[in-house]
Formats: sequence, structure tokens, C-alpha cells
Amino acid sequence: MNTDIISSTLGMFAFLAVEITLLFLAISYLVGVLQMYIPPARIRNILSSKNGKGYFMAAFLGAITPFCSCSTIPFLKGLIRAQAGFGTMMVFLLASPLLNPMIIGLFAVTFGLEVTIYYFTSALLVSVAGGYLLEKFGFEKYVKEEAYAEPAEKASTCGTSCSGNVKPVSKWLKIWQDVWKDFKRVLPYILVGVGIGSLIYGAIPTDWIASFAGNDNPFAIPFAAIVGIPLYIRAEAVILLSAPLAAKGMSMGAIMALVIGSAGASLTEVILLKSLFRNQMIIAFLAVVLGMAVITGYSYGFLF
Repeated sequence: MNTDIISSTLGMFAFLAVEITLLFLAISYLVGVLQMYIPPARIRNILSSKNGKGYFMAAFLGAITPFCSCSTIPFLKGLIRAQAGFGTMMVFLLASPLLNPMIIGLFAVTFGLEVTIYYFTSALLVSVAGGYLLEKFGFEKYVKEEAYAEPAEKASTCGTSCSGNVKPVSKWLKIWQDVWKDFKRVLPYILVGVGIGSLIYGAIPTDWIASFAGNDNPFAIPFAAIVGIPLYIRAEAVILLSAPLAAKGMSMGAIMALVIGSAGASLTEVILLKSLFRNQMIIAFLAVVLGMAVITGYSYGFLF
């Protein structure tokens, strides 16, 4: 392993570790504040799977939240604890990292309006279909029981004792204590996922990806989708990276598959999801993301 690869890997590890840590803490705290003011019953009503509009509400929520695949996890935790509809939670998990305003704006600037509209429409519809099918096939049973549990007791906001002169813990500090307890539980998953993803990022050259994902390769699209999952880069960076890849001969369908694979189901996100889901659910989630990437890529090539 040469010094360039080591430097690139360590630099990406440091960047991702800090970024994901800050995002996890900030978003978890925001979710805690929202849960304090928005009753769980209200969330369940808005994102009810029994209400057909709930699926599109979840997709809309995903589209307006500027989250990457990893930073959706603390928000998803809040939805699980509020017992929102399982199908709609999955729609949010699928749509949020793919449809946020930054990604759509970069797509428009880099590839034009026609490509952007197609990408947005396809990702939206497949996210809704994926969430619906996961619920209909009963994958809710693969959510771990501890995912529904609160991180700390909610009955008391006291310090070590309420019987003496110890002041009660403020509600803001109580939220932070819960967030920190959650963070300590998922920290090993973060470090392992970031470490593996950074190593792959530093070791895989863009020329090699482009050589296997050109227009003359009929398997370019599934190849790009599969490569995208361990290649953890934020979707914004993937889109910027895709411009030189396109110049090197990578097809637009393969680029869409690469963006969906890397943004929709990064290896780091999959490892984080282990704290919430059993293996059957994670496999199903990966299958939906890969299916979304392949369907979007091939259908774009067929239609355009």
C-alpha cells in the first residue's frame, strides 16, 4: 500500500468520523427536542401505513431533510420509538439520502434538468414501492426489540437523588444525556463502518471503475450499483466525481446506479443499521437499494 493510498484513507477516515459523529449528535438532539413537543400519536397519525398518503408524506419528509445515508439513522430511531408505520419509515430511510435538495441541485447543474427529473421521479417511486413491499411481506418482525426502547428512563429528571437538595436535571440536559447514551452504543458501529469504507475509498481508483462501467459493458449498471455500496462517499461528492467518470466513458445509467448505491446504502449505514435491524431486514434493505439502482439505470438507458 503506497503512501498516497494511506494518506487518502486516513484523511477520509478522519473526515467521515468527525462528520458522522457531529451529524449523529446534532440530529439525535434535534429529534429529541421534536419528540418533546410533538406527541408520538401525532407522528403515528402523519406517517400511518394505513393511510396511503403516509408513504408520500414520508418520501416528502425525506426529500426536504438534507441527510446522508448515515445521518438518517438517528431520525429513524425516533420514528421507530414513536411507532410510526413500518412501511413509511422504510420509505423515509430509502428516500432521505437520495432526494435531498442539495443532491437534486447538483444533479441539475452537473447533468441537466431532464436527467434530474428522471432521477428524482424514479428514486421517489421506487422508494415508495420498496417501503410498501417491505411492510406487506412482514419485515417489521425483524426490527430488534431494543430499537423500540427509550435510551433512558423518562419517569424522572432528577440527578442522583430527589430526596435531598440535588436540583432536577433540566429537560435539555436530559435530552443530551439520552443522546449521549445512544451515541456510545453505536460508536463501535461508526468506527468499523468508517474504517472499512475509508479503506475502500482510498484503494479503488476511478479509472478502474470507469473501465468496468462503460457503455459497451451490458453489466455496467449492476456493477456500478454493487461498487457504490462499500464506496462510502456522500451523494454530493459522488455526483461531482461522476462528471470525470462520464468523461472517461461511464454511461449515465451506470452513474445513476453508482449514486443510488453509494448514497442509498453505504457500508457504514449498513453497519449502523445492525443496531436496529436483524440480518434478514438488512439483506432486504440492500436488495431494495440495489433493485432501485438497477431499475433506474436500465430504464434510463431504455427510455433515453
